[in-house]
Amino acid sequence: MEELVIRDADVVDGSGDSSYRADVVVDGGRIVSIVKEAAAAGCQRPKARRELDAEGLVLAPGFIDMHAHSDLALLRDPDHSAKAAQGVTLEVLGQDGLSYAPVDDRTLGEVRRAIAGWNGDGDDIDFDWRSVGEYLDRLDQGIAVNAAYLIPQGTVRALVVGWEDREATPAELDRMRQLVAEGMEQGAVGMSSGLTYTPGMYAKDAELTELCRVVARYGGYYCPHHRSYGAGALRAYEEMVTLTREADCPLHLAHATMNFGVNKGRAPELLALLDDALAAGADISLDTYPYTPGSTTLAAVLPSWAGEGGPEETLRRLADDATAERIRHHLEVTGSDGCHGVPMEWDTIEISGVGDPALGEYVGRTVQESAALRGESPWALARELLLKDRLRPSILQHVGHEENVREIMRHRVHTGGSDGILQGAKPHPRAYGTFPQYLGRYVRESGVLSLEECVAHLTSRPAARLRLADRGLVREGYRADLVLFDPRTVAAGSTFEQPRALPTGIPYVLVDGRFVIEDGRRTDVLAGRAVRRSPR
Repeated sequence: MEELVIRDADVVDGSGDSSYRADVVVDGGRIVSIVKEAAAAGCQRPKARRELDAEGLVLAPGFIDMHAHSDLALLRDPDHSAKAAQGVTLEVLGQDGLSYAPVDDRTLGEVRRAIAGWNGDGDDIDFDWRSVGEYLDRLDQGIAVNAAYLIPQGTVRALVVGWEDREATPAELDRMRQLVAEGMEQGAVGMSSGLTYTPGMYAKDAELTELCRVVARYGGYYCPHHRSYGAGALRAYEEMVTLTREADCPLHLAHATMNFGVNKGRAPELLALLDDALAAGADISLDTYPYTPGSTTLAAVLPSWAGEGGPEETLRRLADDATAERIRHHLEVTGSDGCHGVPMEWDTIEISGVGDPALGEYVGRTVQESAALRGESPWALARELLLKDRLRPSILQHVGHEENVREIMRHRVHTGGSDGILQGAKPHPRAYGTFPQYLGRYVRESGVLSLEECVAHLTSRPAARLRLADRGLVREGYRADLVLFDPRTVAAGSTFEQPRALPTGIPYVLVDGRFVIEDGRRTDVLAGRAVRRSPR
């Protein structure tokens, strides 16, 4: 007898088609049968060792978070309710060009310091891997949800070239190609870049194109955080489209937003650019989070020249008064490339986390607010925080536009990605709320998307980008990565005031046919594993 039958569920199967009522039978980690309208037809109903009454609940494929920063959180926190409670059954890691494989000892230390604001220092982690394959093997030891990995181009460049702003030599480019090829062979699904983050931003288009050719050869995709989301956003999007078409590599645009005042109401221009490229044969997808503010580290907004040489050189420059004044001028007057070419508006920068608890008084306030309380300039306060906390402060950037968010999420190549930073006392609520926010606010309350359409955006569409042949749909033979939610009550619990509050209306989540959320509570099941690239 099979393990589980989910009885009388309203199945929204991920295809975008209309829902139907069915009994769904799970065994051995897979969906073994789907009996539609069993009760109404009066036919023999399937039996199993356990029956779950799903009356009034929607059964859907587990959600796929196409942009996650859980690279260390999955190892540090076995509970990982931040994602499991949302119905997420697969996360894509290695984002924005900076992560923890492939590395050597030197590069690992540099990367840990550079992205401590994203993932913490990692002092509580045993970094017993160096290659992509070894990191994936570590995930295979058991994690809360499944995870796929993108080779981080900035880390690759740091390993081979260092943190200098210069072109790679032919020998260095060959070595980077080799590392990307090895990472793809070991199971990565593609490559990411952070082109407003050092050192990845020092790569010219020709270098990126060559690396994308390698990714394409293995059936992967390129996921860039491109060179501007502000003053040069449309130009930066077009650059990525042109580059990947030259490399014949699929393109997935990370957190594809149109932010800052210069881009208010300009989402249709972005979508027209993408539509033209799609009509010409380009292979493009994108992800967004359903909120207006962004989130990153405070150090990320500095001009690129301030980060040359790595984190220790950045701190040295900040400590020098004359150099710090140059940094301020770039930030406040000319518009730093780290801040997307837009002059800094300190009232939009809210400190969301610090590494040193002694600096906790600044969390939850904008830099401008804290500076006013102290009677000093915003830059003086920001500089002090960067130095005292050794580049670890994380921030919210209140620079988005609701009309742009809505326009982009309607697009036919859109997928969901939380871009969730789990560090800090007041992280962005998207880390805990992205997927129920889509279902609650943008389906039930606003009607921006239909339920069937939204589920497809969060399931089958990302599974297709990841080339996963047995995930993303409720189909016989597919993996039993499933979520059951109440469409009448599902909602994000997290807010900017209480960012770690869990969602409501998601009572059951299964990974590999095992309950990781049961009756609305996290079980002790660690059914997640590394999801490796499928052979072409």
